[in-house]
Amino acid sequence: MALRTPEDYVASLRDGREVYYRGERVADVTTHPALAPAVRHAALEYASAQDPAHASLLTYSDARGERSSRYWKTPTEPYDLLHRHALIDHGTRVGHGVFLIIKEIGSDFLFAHTIVSYQMQEALRAPYHERLSAYHRHVEEGDLALAVAQTDVKGDRSLGPSEQEHPDYYVRIVERRPDGIVVRGAKAHTTNAVVANEVICIPTRALTDGDRDYAVAFAVPVATRGVKLLVSPFSAATGQSTFHHPVSAEHKMVETLTVFDDVFVPQERVFLCGEAAYAGALALGFVQFHRFTAVSYKIPHIDLMIGSAMLAAEANGVEKAGHVREKLARLIAWRETVRGLTIAAAYESRHMAPGVVVPNPVTTNVAKQYFAENYHVMAQKVQDIAGGLVVTGPSEEDLAAPATKGYVERYLGGRRGVGATNRLRIMNLVRDLLASDFGGYNELLSIHAEGSLEAQKLTILREFDAGAVRGFAARCARLEA
Repeated sequence: MALRTPEDYVASLRDGREVYYRGERVADVTTHPALAPAVRHAALEYASAQDPAHASLLTYSDARGERSSRYWKTPTEPYDLLHRHALIDHGTRVGHGVFLIIKEIGSDFLFAHTIVSYQMQEALRAPYHERLSAYHRHVEEGDLALAVAQTDVKGDRSLGPSEQEHPDYYVRIVERRPDGIVVRGAKAHTTNAVVANEVICIPTRALTDGDRDYAVAFAVPVATRGVKLLVSPFSAATGQSTFHHPVSAEHKMVETLTVFDDVFVPQERVFLCGEAAYAGALALGFVQFHRFTAVSYKIPHIDLMIGSAMLAAEANGVEKAGHVREKLARLIAWRETVRGLTIAAAYESRHMAPGVVVPNPVTTNVAKQYFAENYHVMAQKVQDIAGGLVVTGPSEEDLAAPATKGYVERYLGGRRGVGATNRLRIMNLVRDLLASDFGGYNELLSIHAEGSLEAQKLTILREFDAGAVRGFAARCARLEA
């Protein structure tokens, strides 16, 4: 099996996984009213790959000569990263501006650990690279949906893992066996583990030798005994009306607290086991790929913001007003800056052994930081253009009820040719994106997903070639040796 159908994918989620929503065990995530929309959204990844019109974009001929998802192809040249950018952009548009994630994030890990596991195998003479390569084949041949659990719950953030009040604020190894390890702990903010086949756990930070038990990376099926997923109701709960919630009623990601309650991991699925010196390399390597993925999926979301602002301006009859044109120009400049930096990060990528290209870390992080720092400012511009009707409009039921329908249609139309129904649909799109529970989720996502603003600043400072510019300035200043 190289390419699964959406039906195959959905059926694979009926495996007895231990998922809890508002304190109750979920019998079947594919039929649960709060979770099924996330399943259907993720299934779009598989539906798209079945479309012959997009076969050249979404698939490739793998080492066995079979058609496989292009997401699993390791980038070996800048073109591969550009193609990956196009892949992610396409998938997010299929998802109406909501990231599909279930292949993107897992492949980010595979590419990063291809590099780190190669370094480990060369230095330690341990079969980590062979193990990772075998897992990559397993994922590709099974066309699996993956989640990555990276962010530890951390407890007191001023303390290291082994200094915490109790030892399980970071995921750790509690037992080593000849055939594998047993792990315990929890990861926060795990996106779409509920709708994934396997969950990959990796370190969240660099570690010292004193924290060796916390230097662990592994992959297990979500249905593995001891894996427990506690769903955030704030990510899962949206309305079911596509009139009021035109995007989030059918397109959503689901976040979980992912608990590993003494989970056994077989040896062949252990990718880091006490080698503290490599924890930071894996943590940072993953986010370098994942932030490139992030800025790739942000662009369709920005386009949705710009498009909704334009529609609102036209419906309100103010599209030619100077202040509206200024706001639209700022939105477009924001979009084009993020897009240009993303493409530059691919063109100026770095080659790493054993033949993997990594998006330029400085450019990638500048793109991510610029997007995040400006998100709330740009959301304000869209809200300002659209106006108060975004949050004060009547309901879908008012448009249907004989006693109220006429008033809505008479008084809430827009410029000539824009009836009340379409004007309200535009306003509801703006509200769904920027002034709802889903809108608040998007705002927090812009700041904290794929790493905080501070994390991006640290990466920019660390990766920038400071020596070159200091040397240039020293020569121009004619400094004496």
